[in-house]
Amino acid sequence: MRLTLLTLLLAVLAGPASAADGPNIIFIMSDDHAAHAIGAYGSRVNTTPNIDRLAREGMRFDNTFVTNSICTPSRAAILTGQYSHRNGVPVFNRFDSSRQTVARLLQAGGYHTGMIGKWHLGSDPAGFDRWEILPGQGAYVDPVLYTAAGEKTYQGRYVTDVITDLALEFIRARPAEKPFFLMMHHKAPHRNWVPEEKYRKQFENRWIPEPPTLWDSYATRTSALHENRQRVAADLSRRDLKLEPPAGLTGPDLQRWLSTMPDEVTLETGGAAVTLTGEALARWKYQRYMQDYLATVQSVDDSVGRVLDLLDSTGLSKNTIVIYTSDQGFFLGDHGMYDKRFMYDECLRMPFLVRWPAGVKPGAVARAMALNVDFAPTFLEAAGLPVPADMQGRSLMPVLRGRAPADWRTSMYYRYYHDPGDHNTRAHYGVRTATHKLISFWKSGEWELFDLVNDPGELHNLYGQPGHEQITAELKAELLRVKQAVGDEDQFADTQPPAGVDGPVAKLRGK
Repeated sequence: MRLTLLTLLLAVLAGPASAADGPNIIFIMSDDHAAHAIGAYGSRVNTTPNIDRLAREGMRFDNTFVTNSICTPSRAAILTGQYSHRNGVPVFNRFDSSRQTVARLLQAGGYHTGMIGKWHLGSDPAGFDRWEILPGQGAYVDPVLYTAAGEKTYQGRYVTDVITDLALEFIRARPAEKPFFLMMHHKAPHRNWVPEEKYRKQFENRWIPEPPTLWDSYATRTSALHENRQRVAADLSRRDLKLEPPAGLTGPDLQRWLSTMPDEVTLETGGAAVTLTGEALARWKYQRYMQDYLATVQSVDDSVGRVLDLLDSTGLSKNTIVIYTSDQGFFLGDHGMYDKRFMYDECLRMPFLVRWPAGVKPGAVARAMALNVDFAPTFLEAAGLPVPADMQGRSLMPVLRGRAPADWRTSMYYRYYHDPGDHNTRAHYGVRTATHKLISFWKSGEWELFDLVNDPGELHNLYGQPGHEQITAELKAELLRVKQAVGDEDQFADTQPPAGVDGPVAKLRGK
């Protein structure tokens, strides 16, 4: 018996002999779901019992980061295992579907492949035996999904439920002789945060705790943070806040009204009209935003539960890898904001939970630094297929087995290109280690340095402060190293540094 168990353990650790023996892989990805709105990550604002099951029955990754915190570039990085400057998607440009992707490789290796839900890459999916996707961002209610053969409107339906139904159908209808790979991509909880009715009612009067940095003054920070246009207090529109327009307003006038960011709101309370302005209005806006955001998350949590229940009831659980993640993190009022794009941890950090009873110890926690470019190599190694040399990520399989290699990364490179783009967020790049973060807003020549151990909220910019010269020099050298290591050579026109910059900082900027 002991020999049999040892043989089984060695077989699991070695991986499948061929793709035909490989595990099923279900990759569930939501859009803009912050890790700190998940119970398993210590949420103060909601509970997510089904997503938490993945952590309890599998592994929770505590340090998974996006390499470019914006929807389309992150999706391209996940598919290709390459950074934005290599996969050709630094902003919201169209993904070239003729490129090599993990889906193509798994399909060629014998997997039955599917893509259901939000694609958001501007081109039709390739490498999938079945796909049904939302056009662009898609709609929360009465969603339209299309395939190569046409489109269908799911009248009277909520988008999270539709995506879940189609995903479960894909699993049930799969060819039994093949392992399957399913990318199940939710729209929620992307803006404009439209909940299904039962959760809208559940959250409409719920008070959500405010984050400690809601009233961040941005003191000591660069001009980029002061210039941003994604602030809860100032930049949420009437449409975001679900305010009722005046009767009779139609057409362009209605759209202008909905798009306006109000600096006062009048509410009916106890039969009396109350007008909110200033701090009181900002607090109310935070509550409205978070009530809707969290209500959409509850539907996603239900969806995860339905997937796990199907796997358990059909005997598929043991050798099926189930992953839950988001395309990036999100500000939940942190630093007074509600979007992403910046390199601050709230939107840099991705949730990443993995359940695989045949290969992952329950309740495990990984602190090794993982990146979204690692996902594709991980899927391929799990399937017993070779990882192409041009994939820049690294398979997480050793980490899943509980033993990160001694040479595992201790720093990561980030780059955001869209300048000024949406929300007036400035282009920047930087390096993050386990203890520090250095960010270069290279167009303005400004820098931010944070001590993540003593200042996890990233409130105190230490760049240029006495006593931090050595760590600054070390981080600049590390930034240059990781930038060169991934082959980022500033080939995009909008990434050229300003003229007349000399010295080591200019070297970092590609001068």
